[in-house]
Amino acid sequence: MTPQRDPRRWAVLAILSGSLLLIAMDTTILNVAFPSLVADLRPSSVQQLWIIDSYALVLSGLLVTAGALGDRWGRKRLLLIGFGVFALASLLAVFAESAWQVIAARALLGAGGAAIMPATLSILRKVFTDARERALAYAVWSAVFGGGMAFGPVVGGLLVENNGWQSAFLINIPVALVIIALGAWILPESHQPRAGRWDWWGVGQSVVGMLALAGGIKQLGKGGPADPMAWGLLVVAAVTLTVFVRRQLRLEHPLLQIRLFVSRPFAIAASSIFLGMIAMGSALFLITQWFQYGQGYTPLEAGIRLLPAPLGLVLTSLVTPALMHRLPIRHVMGGGLVLMTAGLALPWLLQLSGPLGYGEISVALAVLGCGVGVATTAASVTLMAATPAKDVSGAAAIEETAYELGAAMGVAVLGSVATALYRVNLPDLGLTAETTAAVRDSIGEAARVASELAGPAGGTLLTRAADAFTSGMTPTFLMAAALPLAAAAITWAKIPKGLRPTENAH
Repeated sequence: MTPQRDPRRWAVLAILSGSLLLIAMDTTILNVAFPSLVADLRPSSVQQLWIIDSYALVLSGLLVTAGALGDRWGRKRLLLIGFGVFALASLLAVFAESAWQVIAARALLGAGGAAIMPATLSILRKVFTDARERALAYAVWSAVFGGGMAFGPVVGGLLVENNGWQSAFLINIPVALVIIALGAWILPESHQPRAGRWDWWGVGQSVVGMLALAGGIKQLGKGGPADPMAWGLLVVAAVTLTVFVRRQLRLEHPLLQIRLFVSRPFAIAASSIFLGMIAMGSALFLITQWFQYGQGYTPLEAGIRLLPAPLGLVLTSLVTPALMHRLPIRHVMGGGLVLMTAGLALPWLLQLSGPLGYGEISVALAVLGCGVGVATTAASVTLMAATPAKDVSGAAAIEETAYELGAAMGVAVLGSVATALYRVNLPDLGLTAETTAAVRDSIGEAARVASELAGPAGGTLLTRAADAFTSGMTPTFLMAAALPLAAAAITWAKIPKGLRPTENAH
């Protein structure tokens, strides 16, 4: 017997898409607002990385807890609470007067986002009972999430151009309030009753482990392989997460169903999303910096020039379900990952024949966006199809952790690699030791120093710094391209040849 279809399902999809769009945009919206924020608040290089990353890292650390909490409290209730936190954190950021206040507000935004995101997929799973409609709903989810990450700089540029960096936070408040009002009226409540007591030990272990992992990788990228703090954090992460996994496997009612990874399609889909987002997050971050510092574009001009990526992503996300009904999953997902690889490798290849211009970068962005759209949509549909209904919140938390942590890791690790290559390629500038140290710190600091120098010296400095940044950016893209290529190889090697996007595929 076919389950009855919820007449509100498309309205529910629209509300959840709006929710997800806001969360996804906040991952990248500061990329174009960043120069004006840096000029205003003058954060150190470490603070700059934390301003960008604290949102995604806190969100990633709390997703597992939030998914389990939604099962007990109610997913609709937790989503609406999350948007209340989101609006409050945005208000605090608007009135921030120092870097640490922005970092704290971004961390609180991440906590709100963690309450929201697992609920979106869990509610979709409940209201879309038809497998084909559910695949389309997941495709829209992927398109909105990936498109939101890519559209964030465009919207941020439009706002920051005339209203300052605070407007990148201010926009969240009315949108959050509208979603709270509509969600309270239209969204259905759903629970997944769990026996047993709340696993406080598991909560602590998952949060500490994820934050230590992210912090350790960030510190390793900043301080290099000889940094003892980085290795200390990574050891804490390894020990804590190992204890967490072993404990969850022993519990009769675990906080997170680790055995989901026994399903080969589930494990490969989650890994593909994670590796792809490391590459995508680093590419968007570096290209945005290159547009503003290397090419002299305003925030709005930089955001508009990123459009080939989100347009390609949204278009291919929406056609991917049709491809998945005609072709095996392994070909659709693997093909998307190869497209991503091509988009990331293109800037390095094109630079071999001459200086990079926007024409070359726009083609690379379009190819990258199309690849991300196909690969992440196919991975999302595969991951959720391989998940039993009772474990959907845990699967949603895993998927969204892969998205958010992957994007943050891309900025932290590959962004640090690009900075190291920038320093290697920076020529002797003939400046004082203090000024040279500032220029070597980051391309943003070089732009600030150049703006303070009198006469043509500032222009010469910025040109040399921009050339050094470009020389470091393209090899970093080539390194990033290895990640989706590896995921594609695993996809073709390990996913069964005839697997289709049906429910409970194992």
